[in-house]
Amino acid sequence: MSSMIKVTLSENLKLLMKENSLTQEQLSKRIGISQSAISAWLAGKKEPKIISLWKLADEFNITIDELLGRESF
Repeated sequence: MSSMIKVTLSENLKLLMKENSLTQEQLSKRIGISQSAISAWLAGKKEPKIISLWKLADEFNITIDELLGRESF
């Protein structure tokens, strides 16, 4: 992923979590991913694997393209 996509993913994930009133801990439990991984994504320090992108997109009922900022949600 390019750095632009990382920023967009982190911004979109923060927005989606806020809109759905989800904490990092709640999201981690709902999608089965560690809270530390979610924290790293939000900080733009790490990139999620494709399986994690699928889980995030499913959780928020959006496409991966929308999650990555290629389309608006």
